[in-house]
Amino acid sequence: MKTTWTTQKLITTAMLAAAAGALMSLEFPVPLMPPFYKIDFSDVPSIIALFLLGPVSAAWVEIIKILIKLVTVGTTTMYVGELANLLGVVLFVLPTWLVYSRMGKTKKAAWLSLGVSIPIRTLFACFCNAFITLPLYAKAMELPLDQVIQIVSSVNPAINNLTTFIILATIPFNVLKIGLNCVVAYLLYDRLRSAVRIFKPSCQ
Repeated sequence: MKTTWTTQKLITTAMLAAAAGALMSLEFPVPLMPPFYKIDFSDVPSIIALFLLGPVSAAWVEIIKILIKLVTVGTTTMYVGELANLLGVVLFVLPTWLVYSRMGKTKKAAWLSLGVSIPIRTLFACFCNAFITLPLYAKAMELPLDQVIQIVSSVNPAINNLTTFIILATIPFNVLKIGLNCVVAYLLYDRLRSAVRIFKPSCQ
């Protein structure tokens, strides 16, 4: 029974990772945002994996989806975007799982845990853009940081330095993207929850 359960969990994790990899490639731009800021719904499978299978499965879904995109599509951000996504895995999985598990793994706990994850991940995105991704872009392009910001933010003339980039691009984009993923994931999780009760014992 234990072996059968482990196999089921591995298969389900692999299927969710494959779905996440496909969804990560189906992205669309947002008006007045830098060209590398695109909306996709690849977090939906990892959120479902987190609630139904536990934090390890969710982390693997996140990691595998990045590898899938690199193999099938490649990178359009000189691997900077993929690095940022990889760094954000821990800040997505741990706080969300902590709130969800501590509150009894109920539907209310799911909503609250997702609500907590939005500001945490947005703050991380601000830090990541300010100190990791944008400096790496500048280094790769061999240009001053402010000049790189003006280049990548040419669609919005109001963005002319790091501060305005964070306020006018990073924060609203991440709140929008993470919020949409959380809403869609919750709606799907709520429908799948009753059909996968067999997985619950492994998530304790």
